[in-house]
Amino acid sequence: MASNENSSITGRARRYARVGSAVGGLAVRFAGSKYLGLDLDKGKHAGDLKAALGGLKGPLMKVAQIMATIPDALPPEYVEELQQLQTNAPSMGWPFVRRRMASELGPDWRSKFKDFEREAAHAASLGQVHRATGPDGRALACKLQYPDMASAVEADLKQLRLAFTIFESYDKAISTKQIHAELSARLREELDYTREAAHMALYGNMLAGEDGVHVPEAVAELSSERLLTMTWMDGQPLMDFREGELEERNAIAQNMFRAWYVPFYGYGVIHGDPHLGNYSVRPDHTVNLLDFGCIRVFPPSFVTGVIDLYNGLCNDDPELALHAYETWGFSGLNKETIDVLNIWANFVYAPLMEDKVQKIQESESGMYGARIANKVHQELRRLGGVTPPREFVLMDRAAIGLGSVFMHLRAEVNWHRMFHDLIGDFDQKTLAERQHNALETAGVPEAA
Repeated sequence: MASNENSSITGRARRYARVGSAVGGLAVRFAGSKYLGLDLDKGKHAGDLKAALGGLKGPLMKVAQIMATIPDALPPEYVEELQQLQTNAPSMGWPFVRRRMASELGPDWRSKFKDFEREAAHAASLGQVHRATGPDGRALACKLQYPDMASAVEADLKQLRLAFTIFESYDKAISTKQIHAELSARLREELDYTREAAHMALYGNMLAGEDGVHVPEAVAELSSERLLTMTWMDGQPLMDFREGELEERNAIAQNMFRAWYVPFYGYGVIHGDPHLGNYSVRPDHTVNLLDFGCIRVFPPSFVTGVIDLYNGLCNDDPELALHAYETWGFSGLNKETIDVLNIWANFVYAPLMEDKVQKIQESESGMYGARIANKVHQELRRLGGVTPPREFVLMDRAAIGLGSVFMHLRAEVNWHRMFHDLIGDFDQKTLAERQHNALETAGVPEAA
């Protein structure tokens, strides 16, 4: 990475200033509306917020993307605007593209392509994608990292740590230390496109037998730490299929389920960023996975804990449930705390427990899950709080994010049978061997 784009004190200072000026005024307007009764045009405010966050790029924009994914988490005016950040965020202009390509591939970079489109096809939180044609005629996608992203990430992580500290000063239900550590590690990894190329190869290997899922191939000779060139994947946004026939929506949901959970239960690996911009759907309702920056490799024992907790809940076995939580890294749990944690676990596992065709939850609103989460939060605060282990963070995020996808699709499938198809012959030793071989082949580091 070029030295002038490493995280620097001046870069972080510039970031603090941009965050303050771009978001501060919007926050004041929103607070004035909420607490002072001032009139607020939600549509205009949402548009301004999208413009501010899109211009800032980086982790703050990712937060907006995630919030727009969860049904009813935000008013519809905000969702409509922020969803555009997932596939249609503001892009950097041609001068940036030309500089980035020259710095990564040399001043003669154009000679390495038959064609390279000047306008970005997609723009997201950390980089933008341009369509190109390789020397062999293959359709390619070139993802270019935005300038000064290392400073942006470090500045935003510091702001997040401050926000967590303030939050914990009056609400000690959940210790955020491990949450911040996990998010920090994953966000820093996302800046390394060489690592992402290895993740892509890993997923291509793990999902090679899945006809319903497609993974692009990285082009090593046209890639670097801040430029990732891969094969182009045609597809439509998932939201285009919301009003399709039930059979079509079910097929998409089943393919999404296997795209996420075949790697987890088969190899101990999960895609930790299931927002709507990270996949697309083909006309045959198979799915494309498009982004591999946020990948989590779990110790095999963690996967065993997930299955143990499921069995503990199904069989009303509190000892097995406790063993599962302790396997994950929870400590100092008493019966009352376990009972509270089980409220959330029962909500997440509920669709898997009954052998029948059903929606992911009966309500098509995300507010039901929010009410459950709020109840759990209040009880944990009353009991003195817990410290979730690092591994728990992305697992929980993936489960909720995918649940939101299935709610958008209004899919009706037998989740129980799909789950049992994956865990039926589970063996921790076999998973450990399979994981080791897959990671070694792809050049991905082992689980921490």
